[in-house]
Formats: sequence, structure tokens, C-alpha cells
Amino acid sequence: MDTRQWRDTIAAAQAGDRQALDDLVAGWLPLVYNIVGRALNGHADVDDVVQETMLRAVDNLGSLRDPDSFRSWLVAIAMRQIRDRARRRTAPAPLEEAAARDAADFAELTVLRLQLEGQRREVAEAVRWLDDEDRQLLSLWWLEVAGELTRRELAAAAGISRQHAAVRVQRLKERVENARGIVRALDGACPDLRELTGRWNGRPDSVWRKRLARHIRGCGYCGDTREAVVPAERLLVGIALVPLPVGFTLSLAFGGKTAAAAAGAASVGWSAKAMAALTQPFVAVTAGVTMVAGGAYVVVQTPEDPPPRAAASSPTAASTARPPAVPSPSATPSLSPSPSVTQRKAELYGTVVDAVDTAPDPNARPADLPRRPESGVTSSWGARAVMQHRGETVTLNGRGYVLVRWQIAPQDRSGGLTMPTWTGLKGRLFHVASGGGRRMDDATGPGTTGMGGPDTGYTVLPNGAQQMWQNEYFYLDGSVDLTVNERGASYGLTVFPSSWEAADKDVNYGPPQGAIRYGLVRDDGKDTAPVPQYVTREKPADPARVPQRSRV
Repeated sequence: MDTRQWRDTIAAAQAGDRQALDDLVAGWLPLVYNIVGRALNGHADVDDVVQETMLRAVDNLGSLRDPDSFRSWLVAIAMRQIRDRARRRTAPAPLEEAAARDAADFAELTVLRLQLEGQRREVAEAVRWLDDEDRQLLSLWWLEVAGELTRRELAAAAGISRQHAAVRVQRLKERVENARGIVRALDGACPDLRELTGRWNGRPDSVWRKRLARHIRGCGYCGDTREAVVPAERLLVGIALVPLPVGFTLSLAFGGKTAAAAAGAASVGWSAKAMAALTQPFVAVTAGVTMVAGGAYVVVQTPEDPPPRAAASSPTAASTARPPAVPSPSATPSLSPSPSVTQRKAELYGTVVDAVDTAPDPNARPADLPRRPESGVTSSWGARAVMQHRGETVTLNGRGYVLVRWQIAPQDRSGGLTMPTWTGLKGRLFHVASGGGRRMDDATGPGTTGMGGPDTGYTVLPNGAQQMWQNEYFYLDGSVDLTVNERGASYGLTVFPSSWEAADKDVNYGPPQGAIRYGLVRDDGKDTAPVPQYVTREKPADPARVPQRSRV
């Protein structure tokens, strides 16, 4: 990530070259996004802080005298915006529930997008347990260890001397290791820890950090590390930047000013040239980033696989090679690209089922299950995929039936359930039947259900989500990925390639055999049959953020 390789691009951008400015923004935006995202851990303010950072960088690029200092100059701007945001928030207010759902947890995004496992995953998830000041420094130190920043640049961005930076980084390492211990313990099976966290809402905070650390210090089970703990800096060497999520929008339209107004506000010099160039209607695609009319950058695609390590001539893992320009869909400035640019048109099918269905009477016999053509479904996990951890994914291919069995564990952790998601769908997918002899909210004892009880707490579904049954049956004609997004509540999925005979037998297994209820047939045998909720043909960077809508 050598700035010297960018001298010509920076000089051209300073001279008002629109394409060079586009290259510069698209090339360095992921670095800023990683710094801000990790410092704020995906808070809803991330997009605003990134936007303000890039806006200030673009607006003041003409004042940069030494192109070789561009990286440290840009990082310093990002850190100032982060600190300014902290000062504006005089009293740290908790996110509203809706905002918390919309914000991308950057620790989780890091794990999923870079496919981190084992101790690397521990380090990424430990970020949640750090205080704001430590997360700000970690956002720089992480990039230093990964080879994206130097210690000199870290110290300059943090506004401290290199000697002071060494002290603070050493203290940060100790806190990261303590936080890793918490992550490791929560992944374990200590019964005392499960009892301690029975009423925890799953959101890290300073109170629970102290409680958990105190427990770990006095617990022989949680404190017994059965594998050698590799220092965090060795785990992070050479790790790639987290790519920008699909749909991330960066508007550089200078507060909606027109080109004439912008030029009038800065009548001479680079700023006027750049603003005039930015507000010209055009669309250019660069490394999965589309710049649309009015100066808005929108991420429309991400790599299928984790990005490779950046080459020395590139500031990020994304290439800045430019394919042919895409014609503008409209001469009218817009902050979002046309659907013809961002997605392929696909014929819609299936019934929308985004209203919660009513539980059938336990003694009501289900309708007949239509029989669809079967040639068999293959699974990337074999005949039985047992997925119990956030981010685990099974890929299904073929034509036939699939059984998804639910296992909710509120005794481990109750709270808000982040639903599993179906992504990368090619072909068609239907939600054909529900079985297993019970819905998960059926009573299992006095005051208890499969969703929990008064002693352990209850698992809560998102508004509008279908209440799942023990067994859910789907019919696939094509391929799709199913991902567990376990977060606020503990659950697992077991996925089996199945058959029409197995599904039909399951839904008709009823009260005479001792089950709580008969099953439910959803399939009408046509293309109007219901499709699952949380399904998309896209492959988003964070599967947990797939919308609930259920028509594809």
C-alpha cells in the first residue's frame, strides 16, 4: 500500500481529473471504512463518519503538498472525525432497537467476510468488549500489524508520540487478550458461566466484561486453555481489509450543492474544479463501486471469495482497473444506482408470507402435500450438516426436498434471534411444509415452550418472522446457501437432504402417536407457493442483514 505508487493519480486528481479522483476515492475508501468501522464497531454512525472523512479529504486534496504523505494525511482525517463524533456525543446513548438492527456489527462482518476461524475469529470478536478509546487505537494497530500502516502513521493519527504509542499499544494488547478470554469462555460449556449469563441480553458492556473476567479468573474450567494461545499480532499479519458491504453508499455531492453553487463557493483553485467534475452526470464502475450522477459511490458487488492480500502498488485488496464505462441511466442526479446497474432482472415467483401465520389446531389434519419432481439434493456438509455457530454455511444443490431442523438453546443464551438466511439463490426455492410434531412455541411444561421459560428467559423472533416448527421442509430446484446468523440467542440448525415421502410422513405424524400436533402443508404445487423469509439471489458481505421480504 505504497503511496508513492499513487503520485500520478493524486497529482491528476488535484488538477481536477474526474477519473483520477474516482480512482483515488474507490481505491482508498476501504481503508477509511475499516478504520471507522472497527473504531465504532459498526455503529449506525459509521456511514456518516466515513462520508465526512472522504468529503473532507476530497475538498482539501488541493492543500496536500506531498503526495507521499497522502495515506497518513487521510488516516489522520479519519481519526479526527471519529474523535469529533465522540465529543459531540456528550452522553453515550444506547442505540434504538431499529438502529441497532440496521447497524452492521463490524466484528461479525470481519469474521464472515474474511472467513476467520479459530483464534483469528477470537481476536475479531474481542473488539466488542473494548472501550471506545481502545477500539479507536485498535483500528489503527490492526492495520499496522496487517501491514497497511506504519508505527509513525499510527502515532500521528492518534495524536501522540511514537514512545507514547508504544506504551498504549502494549496496554491495548493486554486488554485484547483479556477480551479474547471472554470470547473463548462464552464459546465453552462451563455450567457456572451459563448460569451467570442466564439473564444477559447478549450485548457486551463494561459491567458484563468485569463480571465475566472475574468469573474466568476464579474458574478452573474457563481459565484452562487447552491450546496454545497465539499472540494477536501474529494472527493478524497479512490479513486483508474487510470489503465494503453491498449497498454501501458514499455521496460526495457536497451537501447537495449544484456545480454552479459549488464553483461559486470556491471560485478559484482545485476545489472548484473537483466539485464541477463531481457533479457532472455520469456513471463509472471501479472495483465493484459505482459512481453515479451527483458524485455518489455505491457498492454494487463484492468478490465471491475473500479478497487477496493487497499488492504493493494498490491501497486495498480491490483492484482499480476500470472496465468500460456504463452509460448513465438518467441525466438526473441520483444517490442510488438504477436497478439495471446494480442487479439483474429476474422473474418474480412465490407468495409473500411476511405476516405471521396462525397456528393450526393441534388436531387439524394437514392438507395433502403436492409431489414435485426429485432428482436429489447434494449438501456441502454431506448427509447431515450440524451448524451451531454464527457464520456457518451449507451449500445445497439439485432438485428435491431439504429438511431444516431447529435446535434452540435458551438455557445457553436467550434473547433476540437473528434468523438464518438463504443467499446466492439460483433457480427456485419453496417453503413447502412444517412438521416435527410441534411448533417451537408449543408448551413443553408449566410456563415453558421450545422458545424458553421464565427461569432461562425466552428467545424472541423479529417482528413479522414466521414461528418455526421443529422441522421445516423446503423444495429446491437449483442452488442456494443457508447461513446460521446466531447472535442474541443461541440456536443451531441441522440440515438434511430429504424426500417427499419423509416430509409427507412427518406432517401426518400426529396426536395418536403422542406428538403435540399434526404438521402444516404450505405448498400449493405451483409457482405461487410460499418462499422462505430472509432469502436473496445476492451474496451479501453480511448474510445477517438480508431483508425479511419473502418474494424473489
